[in-house]
Amino acid sequence: MNRLMMSTYKAWKDLEHGLLDRLAPLADLVTRLYLAKVFIASGWNKVQDWESTLYLFREEYHVPLLPPELAAYLGAGGELVLPVLLAFGLWTRFSACGLFIINVVAVISYYDSLKDSPAALQDHLQWGLLLSLLIVGTVKQLTVDHLLVRRYLRSAV
Repeated sequence: MNRLMMSTYKAWKDLEHGLLDRLAPLADLVTRLYLAKVFIASGWNKVQDWESTLYLFREEYHVPLLPPELAAYLGAGGELVLPVLLAFGLWTRFSACGLFIINVVAVISYYDSLKDSPAALQDHLQWGLLLSLLIVGTVKQLTVDHLLVRRYLRSAV
C-alpha cells in the first residue's frame, strides 16, 4: 500500500511539474483575454450611447464619492484602457487591480438592480475572483511583463 501511494504521488508530481506547469501560462492568457473581452464590451457600450451612459450614472448608478460625470468618464475609460493592458500582459497586476476596483464599484453602485438578477451578480463575482487570481499570481510567460522582466534581468547581469 505504501509503495502504491508513493508511486501515485510521484506520478502526480511528474504531471504537475510537466504538463500542468506548461499549461499555466496558457490558462493565464485565456483568463486575461476573457476578462478583457468582458470589460471592453462594457466600456464600448458606454461610449456608443454616451448620453444614456451619463443618464444612468446620474440616475441609477450611485457611485460613492464621485460626481456622476466623472464616474462615467473613469468607468468607461478604465473599461477601455485597462483590458488592453491586461490582454497583452502589460502591467498585469496594475490593470487587474484597476478592473477589480471597477467591478466592486459597479456592484456597489447598482446593487439594487443586481440583487434581482442572480446571474448578473454571479458574473461580477466570477470576474472578481478571476481578477484576484491575476493580482496575486506570478508573472506568466505569455505576457509583455515577462519579456520586460527577462530583458531587465539579462541587462542587469
